[in-house]
Amino acid sequence: MSVVVRWAPSPTGRIHLGNARPALLNWYFARRHGGRFVLRMDDTDHARSTREFADGIEADLSWLGIQPDLLVRQSERTALYDAARDRLIAAGRLYPCYETEEELDRKRARARLLGKPPIYDRAALNLTDEDRARLEAEGRTPHWRFKLDGRPVQFDDLIKGPQTVNTASMSDPVLIRADGSYLYTLPSVVDDIDLGITHIIRGEDHVSNTGTQIEIFEALGAAPPIFGHHNLLTDAQGLGFSKRLGSQSIADFREEGYEPLAIAIVATLTGTSLPVEAYDSLDAIAEKLDFSMISHGSARFDPAELDTLNARLLHAMPYAVAAPRLSALGLEGEAMWTLLRENLVKFPDIVEWSKLLTGPVEPVVADEDRDFLALAKALLPPEPWDETTWSHWTNALKASTGRKGKGLFLPLRMALTGRHDGPELKSLLVLLGRKACLDRLP
Repeated sequence: MSVVVRWAPSPTGRIHLGNARPALLNWYFARRHGGRFVLRMDDTDHARSTREFADGIEADLSWLGIQPDLLVRQSERTALYDAARDRLIAAGRLYPCYETEEELDRKRARARLLGKPPIYDRAALNLTDEDRARLEAEGRTPHWRFKLDGRPVQFDDLIKGPQTVNTASMSDPVLIRADGSYLYTLPSVVDDIDLGITHIIRGEDHVSNTGTQIEIFEALGAAPPIFGHHNLLTDAQGLGFSKRLGSQSIADFREEGYEPLAIAIVATLTGTSLPVEAYDSLDAIAEKLDFSMISHGSARFDPAELDTLNARLLHAMPYAVAAPRLSALGLEGEAMWTLLRENLVKFPDIVEWSKLLTGPVEPVVADEDRDFLALAKALLPPEPWDETTWSHWTNALKASTGRKGKGLFLPLRMALTGRHDGPELKSLLVLLGRKACLDRLP
């Protein structure tokens, strides 16, 4: 079977790490099996969906390294949904209901008082043609519910194993609103059939929806795809990511200077048996990650883990990869990159670190070190310099002053860089050159 997967975001905001997880897992699965990845914009919510958000989602996916094989928009596919609606009505599986939301709330409250489950009582199935005509004459327009079989629906989940969803304990779901617009469920199933989706990989919060969707697939004469429900990624406090709660978006991470590969690794390997460590590419992850490795427990995002991983990717980044990005920042030089990359957490940090070479640097000189630094200036070796220059210089200072360890090296670092931390001084010295060192030593 040729694998076809889909990721179906609603363009009602920018995507966050929780959204990126299923997008990437679907991408890995398609790559691993030589399949196709469909991006489907679920933009039937006309009040909240915007083209700006849709374009932003495409940009975020591209930044992460995902290029869809096909892009479809549900707003352009209404004729397909209308045809499926008519088939279900003709088959007696889709029926009109006229209760208002307030009336439904009262029914649910009454059921709870009686100790019954608050599911829809199917009263609308008992309406006669005259009843419906009378209600419509009152100005009511129907919403439409799908009549469930009310049976245990079984499926073998790619990740969670055998599952059973009993639709007898569920309300017949509303598929069409009173204004004629479609809710998520019917367009989703129709698209999955039309696009030949073979596998639906999504968060475990959708497991309970699967019974209803399988019944709709069958009612439309189609075999259901294979389902796989992964654990959800939560934030550092264990709360779910949410657009409405203002969770940090993928665009935010990009603007803060994180590497897309670091985001992809953290978003997908967290909550699996694979370690969250550096990989060369998304394809390298796809080759290694099998869905049997996804935990059935929670997957909690750790910002510190992201910073550590991001730094590791930068520390291993070859100059050929970094060069175009350095050029965009007005920087160049392989020796500079090789020296300074070990100090980066995010790529834009290179701008500040490069000032160690180009200046301006404000030397930090303690009063008790002034005589020592004056002697260091006098003993500074003549050029040409190489990476042995540092040891020759510091050995001479050690012999002259008796200083060693931190007492020897820290005053030199503070005078030459103005910082307690930074790159190896033996390498920095060569790139600085004698004149810059003389200028910075008091």
